[in-house]
Amino acid sequence: MKAYLVLDLSVNDYGGFRKYIAEIPAFIAKHSGKYIVQGVVPTTIEGDWKPERLVILEFPERANAEAFLGDPEIQDLFKVRHTTTTSKLVLADGCT
Repeated sequence: MKAYLVLDLSVNDYGGFRKYIAEIPAFIAKHSGKYIVQGVVPTTIEGDWKPERLVILEFPERANAEAFLGDPEIQDLFKVRHTTTTSKLVLADGCT
């Protein structure tokens, strides 16, 4: 069953965030993931959720997404995202 990581983020330090932008695609590919939505400004239709930027990643299995999140080689890059953005991240399983 496919799994999706949904990232809602506001960039606070674009200069610092550029490292993340440049390096994250290789890690996504390493874990068989792909972009479904890449850093777009979404349109809110209902409710009060107003993400500034939205990223959706698709992985073939939940295990791939979890391996991506737990990859020791990517942790420093996640720290870059944490210090240069305000972000929220969720993992959701797809439909069978």
